[in-house]
Amino acid sequence: MLSRTSRLRLLSHVRCLATPSSTTPQPRFAEKLDAGPSFDDFVSGEQPDRVVLGNTKAERLPSFLKTTIPTSESYKKIKRDLRGLGLHTVCEEARCPNIGDCWGGKEGMTDAEGRSAATATIMLMGDTCTRGCRFCSVKTSRTPPPLDPHEPENTAEAISRWGLGYIVLTTVDRDDLVDGGAHHFAETIMKIKSKAPQILVEALTGDFQGDLQHVSLLAKSGLDVYAHNVETVEELTPFVRDRRATFRQSLKVLEHAKKEGARVTKTSIMLGVGETKEQLMNTLRELRKVNVDVVTFGQYMRPTKRHMKVDRYVEPAEFDEWKRVAEDMGFLYVASGPLVRSSYKAGEYFIENVLRGKSGENKAKRLVSSGATSSDLESTI
Repeated sequence: MLSRTSRLRLLSHVRCLATPSSTTPQPRFAEKLDAGPSFDDFVSGEQPDRVVLGNTKAERLPSFLKTTIPTSESYKKIKRDLRGLGLHTVCEEARCPNIGDCWGGKEGMTDAEGRSAATATIMLMGDTCTRGCRFCSVKTSRTPPPLDPHEPENTAEAISRWGLGYIVLTTVDRDDLVDGGAHHFAETIMKIKSKAPQILVEALTGDFQGDLQHVSLLAKSGLDVYAHNVETVEELTPFVRDRRATFRQSLKVLEHAKKEGARVTKTSIMLGVGETKEQLMNTLRELRKVNVDVVTFGQYMRPTKRHMKVDRYVEPAEFDEWKRVAEDMGFLYVASGPLVRSSYKAGEYFIENVLRGKSGENKAKRLVSSGATSSDLESTI
């Protein structure tokens, strides 16, 4: 049993550790409710002070960059087919604002006509890239999953099923593969052409780390348009793209593709990342030197807070001016606007007409050289 002295010491120790109670009485829960707003306050019709959520200091998105939620039947069908075959699109992975417009086809058309007018950009070799560009929202990893050997066949089957007139194929960068995936890409194109030879194929490729033999393989695979994006001006390339991508390397890819037989070469440039007018002019001059046929201009839009910031939102009038400048420099076609992306439906319509027109011209030339009659020539028009 503790002595009186020991008990006093223990009590003293406990008092030192205890938190002194407040002298102010705390209101009961019922009193707090009574002091709050009543039911009449909510139905009185008076507008309460506006509550603003989020970062109010961030620049608001201009109205010309806002789009509607896609709801068309063509959009829903393409999405169902993609899920059923396990295919990926850059439209979804890169959060493209034009997805409803491109997948939706044209209003007032039959189902078959709507599918023919729709455009989808299939992303081959999975949804994980080995590079980490500062503008792109596609997932990255040094060791992506292995290639699906059935993907070329599944892709060709899906495309032939949709009845599209023009298809864009693109790919993540696969620097982990010996050939960068060039053979896989080429096989997909050849299978599409075998199943549906009437479909025009645009291939938006990477740079294959500058290995031009892989560029040759793609250029000779049967594609109709060879596309590779420089993305931005040379001065900003190290700050925008992955360190393994360079402006000069991209120019060599486009130049070699043209030399190896690509009928149309195409590239895309983002505005609003800090470029100057003179830098853009120099970029266009360099592209014309290597005979690039088509260029598109679009607004860079920051996909997440982890990506580089938008330097400025470019007004539509400035996009119109760059379209005029590029056309005056001799580009075959220019698509330019805030929502334009490298795979842009309006541009594809034009390119499709050009390619089919070129095919007709070539056929007519062959008939003339073989001594064809005027009635033979009329059938090519």
